[in-house]
Amino acid sequence: MQRSRFPSTLFHKTLLAGTIAMISAGAAAQETETEGKTVEEVVVTGIRGALQQSLDVKRDATSIVDAISSEDIGKFPDKNVADSLQRVPGISVDRIWGEGRDIFVRGTDSTLNRTLMNGQNVASAYWWANDNPSRGFNYSILASELVSALEVYKSPEARHDEGSIGGMVNVITRKPLDLDPMTVNLSTESVYSELPDTWDPQVSGLVSWKNDAETFAVLASYNSQQRTMRRDGLEVFPTNDLYTVTDQNGNVTEDVYVPWGGGSAIFQQDRQRDTTNLTVQFRPSDRWDMTMNYVASDMDMDNSNQNYLFVAGGYKIPNGDVVTDPVFIPTSDGYQALVGGVIENPDSIGVADEPIVRDAFVESEVLDFAADYTGDSWTLHLQAGTTSAEGGSTKDRNYWFEGNSAEDLNFGPNTNEFSFPGIDPLDGSALHLNAANLRDWVRVMEDDESYFQADGVIDVQLGAITAIKTGVKLRDHTIENNRQNGSVDVSNPDIADQVAALNAITLADVSSGPSPRLHGEGATSGSLTRYAFLDTGLAREKIDSILDAGAMTYAEDQRAYYKINEDIAAAYAQADFERGKLHGNFGVRLVETDQTSHAYIDGERGAVSRSYREALPSVNVIYDLAEDIILRGAASRAMARPTFQNLSSNIVINATSGTATAGNPMLEPIFADQFELGAEWYFSDASLVAATYFNKDLSTFVFQNTQVEEIDGQSINVTRPYNADKGADIQGLEIQVQHDFGSGFGVLGNYTWTDAKVPGSKLELPGNSRDQFNASTYYENDFLSLRLSYNLRSESYGGLTSGSQLVTDQYDQWDATANWMVNENVDVFFTAVNLTNEIIYMRTADGIPVGFYENGPRFSLGARLSF
Repeated sequence: MQRSRFPSTLFHKTLLAGTIAMISAGAAAQETETEGKTVEEVVVTGIRGALQQSLDVKRDATSIVDAISSEDIGKFPDKNVADSLQRVPGISVDRIWGEGRDIFVRGTDSTLNRTLMNGQNVASAYWWANDNPSRGFNYSILASELVSALEVYKSPEARHDEGSIGGMVNVITRKPLDLDPMTVNLSTESVYSELPDTWDPQVSGLVSWKNDAETFAVLASYNSQQRTMRRDGLEVFPTNDLYTVTDQNGNVTEDVYVPWGGGSAIFQQDRQRDTTNLTVQFRPSDRWDMTMNYVASDMDMDNSNQNYLFVAGGYKIPNGDVVTDPVFIPTSDGYQALVGGVIENPDSIGVADEPIVRDAFVESEVLDFAADYTGDSWTLHLQAGTTSAEGGSTKDRNYWFEGNSAEDLNFGPNTNEFSFPGIDPLDGSALHLNAANLRDWVRVMEDDESYFQADGVIDVQLGAITAIKTGVKLRDHTIENNRQNGSVDVSNPDIADQVAALNAITLADVSSGPSPRLHGEGATSGSLTRYAFLDTGLAREKIDSILDAGAMTYAEDQRAYYKINEDIAAAYAQADFERGKLHGNFGVRLVETDQTSHAYIDGERGAVSRSYREALPSVNVIYDLAEDIILRGAASRAMARPTFQNLSSNIVINATSGTATAGNPMLEPIFADQFELGAEWYFSDASLVAATYFNKDLSTFVFQNTQVEEIDGQSINVTRPYNADKGADIQGLEIQVQHDFGSGFGVLGNYTWTDAKVPGSKLELPGNSRDQFNASTYYENDFLSLRLSYNLRSESYGGLTSGSQLVTDQYDQWDATANWMVNENVDVFFTAVNLTNEIIYMRTADGIPVGFYENGPRFSLGARLSF
């Protein structure tokens, strides 16, 4: 199926027409000197200069803010923007795919924190079949070369967009009038990924020009990144199903959690990401400043995932197979879970291999137009634009091979061991294809938003009030998810010969040898580290040729469809005040949301609509205790909307586990009454000691609960989101230290303690880690800069399964960068990520393993040309 491209809207064309007009006006302005020529800002480069710029932003902010500044064009601290954000106090990242993708702020889940670009939403999408649109942002689509600075707003002002409870991230891109008259930056880089043992090229380029009058400027940049990924995973799939277990002596144990299955998995991906940016800036006078910014990011990913499986709860236990010497552990809800023993009966299905081959993509674009006018005692800001994203797969083909066998299982918090008596995993002839379990998913996830805002500032002298700020914002946001399911109707007599041919294929017929040796760091002595490996070329030749000739047919998956539209209107009023050493702001933001959730209901498309309004007051107070000491306080009411997937009314059945997930269109927004108190001591240039206490009282949080529902005559465990009755209480302390010792040496570090409690419940708040620690040390001189960084995140928590919460164990990581300035135009740089090859361990709180993931270290070597 050919995927659709971004729609060409009238609004889109109007903005482009405005851009053309700007270019024409700029060409004319080349010939005209303007009154009041802009003074060019001197850009300080290097690690120390970037840190000083970040502290300047923090110090001058009218709320509680942390910032990260680029050392220079193309020299952001990390190649992945989320990896840089994790070095900000209170922020942690999800590295399940080997690089930062989602961020968590001050104990809140990634879905409760928004990321904006130049103050506006960026449409985001995902490629993986089990990923769904969220309020968060997919940082893997953002090239770090685009970024001039990141600002993290932890205490809101009325003028800020609503939607974040932990904090709001604003990605600031470069403007050409801020750069030298003719700026060129070119870089080439080769990245070595240790696990797949491959080198991949990356290139980027930026050209920026402005006229002599400094009234018109154009910036264009391009970044191309290839990456070969490999992730090894030892997995267990716990469910909420309870079984009866009988041992070899006839003893019966009822109400036992048994994992559906699990396996030894290898995920491989060849990824190509291309990012383009065009910025046109027109400043015809000191009063007007107009900017058009266009950003497009396209990623294509060829993926394969192979998993050699045991199928305890999926096949063996429901078949009544006896368990010799079963090992049980108690679970938090009073039941037991099976974590060891030999599930007998060599004549029932006990082993499977599930290769999945995907052709996936993610595309995102932004077209933004902003205009600022400065009057004698007032300013006006206008901004409008569109942002669109698509993601999904043009093919997500699942092959299924199975064989009869007993299963020998041994699981623990950091142990995943299983084997098959009588079966050699390297012998592919023991497993045959099951045509009934073949499937293909063709999925498209779309995210579109159009927006308009107007902001005004009036300077006044009303006692302590120095300025009045007011504005409005309109957003029209739509998320849509569609999927076509491909399957083989084995009961269709017209394809009986094709079905027989498919069922006769063994794994050996489509294998050209064993898998690579897996789990070098995560395996224990009994872990499965090698097995017969499907060759995708042979699979296309021997399996796909039959499926594509008509054996596989496609139909719309009504349960996967949903479309959610939100019309959001906001207005605010804010006052800035100053009285002696005391200054700050206070105001209120009024928000109205009209939400419509479309899905199939009883076979027909239906819709559930609702509206809600909220007033969100805020106050930020700053006291200049001394020239270098600032005290801060803030209080506010914040709001975050539930994720789109949670708001859908669709139902999706997992083909692997046989369970289902569904949404809840009547979920309530999450509100937080919050305050914070902080002190900052800027005791020297590029140096700081700061501490901030924060407290958040959440009205509710969203948790997943599983109940048995009847779907098409079958009793299926369906997991849906619900609002918790009592919400959660979060308090924490951020401590930040940064110091430049002179002679090129410096250090920076921060520690965040977060205590999150759910009243009346033993649940931990999803997304929270109690302890986070970051530290970096650096050295630089006129020719060389070095940085070594360390990050630690303590245990974090997820949803409920098999009687307790999912837990991701403590994770830490070392990274390093080096830069050698050959001359004033040429740099050579080196980066290292995950130097010690740390493993991500996931389990339930009771000790059932869920996933042990190894992504391996990455190293890069490159050169940069600037003039």
